Amino acid sequence: MKLKLHDYQEVTKDFIIRTPYAAVILDMGMGKTATTLSAINELMFDRYEVYKVLVIAPLRVATTVWSDEIDQWEELNHLRYSKIVGTPKQRQAALEKDADIYIVNRENLPWLVEQCSPYFKWDMVVIDELSSFKSWQSKRFKAFMAMRPYMKRVVGLTGTPSSNGLMDLFAEFKVIDGGERLGRFIGEYRGRYFREGRRNGNVVYEYLPMDYAECQIYDKIDDITISMKAMDYLDMPELISTKKVVRLTDKEKASYSQFKKDYIMADLEDTEVTAANAASLSNKLVQMANGAVYSDDQQVVSLHDQKLDALEDIIEAANGEPVLVAYWFKHDLKRIEERLAKLKVKGTVLKTEEDIREWNKGNVSVGLLHPASSGHGLNLQKGGHHLVWFGLTWSLELYQQTNARLWRQGQQAETVVIQHIVTECTIDEEILKVLENKDAQQARLLEAVKAQVGGTDG
Repeated sequence: MKLKLHDYQEVTKDFIIRTPYAAVILDMGMGKTATTLSAINELMFDRYEVYKVLVIAPLRVATTVWSDEIDQWEELNHLRYSKIVGTPKQRQAALEKDADIYIVNRENLPWLVEQCSPYFKWDMVVIDELSSFKSWQSKRFKAFMAMRPYMKRVVGLTGTPSSNGLMDLFAEFKVIDGGERLGRFIGEYRGRYFREGRRNGNVVYEYLPMDYAECQIYDKIDDITISMKAMDYLDMPELISTKKVVRLTDKEKASYSQFKKDYIMADLEDTEVTAANAASLSNKLVQMANGAVYSDDQQVVSLHDQKLDALEDIIEAANGEPVLVAYWFKHDLKRIEERLAKLKVKGTVLKTEEDIREWNKGNVSVGLLHPASSGHGLNLQKGGHHLVWFGLTWSLELYQQTNARLWRQGQQAETVVIQHIVTECTIDEEILKVLENKDAQQARLLEAVKAQVGGTDG
């Protein structure tokens, strides 16, 4: 196939070429991979500025997405690639192979740096999912910083740069520019842009951004950042997002409130459900809102079927059209599968490449998906346009990435419907509020560094 980049992709490609250290924030489905490969191709074979490139990506993306893009396009299929994945022996063989582009999954980056340091064969690195480097304490961050001084070019790709707020940006931009814009040390960054929030003695649990922080941070990173939103450039399907509210009985509500107050569930005969701290309490309350909870000895205690009933109604209303269901806890999955069996509806957990192919062919009635496994590079838009959140996540990144499996370029339907099953007067309502607030802050970042295409505000 011939590759014809959209105008916005040409702008992004040119930005990568002229900006040695670049953060590229493109919405999901906007073709980050093909755009970046086109820039690499020009830098390598037209400008002779790059010798070899290392791509760091999530495992599924490292295994399939980059190689598939290279193989798919006539303009790119001369690029030689090697996937540094698998067993140590397989990785070593891939590392020793002569190629233009080496692709490694991010979990193996510490191993790779250990093998190569200080003689790195690459002069350009592409981080496919910059947000996975948001922790300055992680092994992958430390490994990357050991190799960064040897790189002439670094490109970070993401659709969700600050899913948990401004604090994420420190590590993400340090891997890009070595700390030139936001500082080299986390303490320096915190001291300049944040004030202390909740604390216990000497332990600070929360840092709150100063009033001026957002504006100043965005101004600092503006020259090395490009941002585009899919809605501005792509013919996207209409997104309909709704809430299906379910209500607890008075008895269930009282049990929920009592547990929230006392951190222990009363009236259980053979087991105990307790929460050791606030984080544990939050986790248990989410489970309770979903309808079941793990006891202290890991037994599943069933509490109510309100969400299952709502899911049944949604599947029935879909009238045979495929429905994708996002679940969080294993007991949620088990209960959903049991309900589907009663309805004589086939549910398939989308785990393998074969599962995904069957979904995209339209052969799966109900696809079951865990948000943590539905991340970057997973295309499900051909198989359906209904997504149901059975259990919610606090992570904006996982939330947006899961939604983007269906709401993206290539979706055949005119609308994508996302329904959230929310238990009234529970933590579900708080989670939705938090996701909306995080999304608003991230939207301001994207707006602050938005690119211009064709001379008009993009």
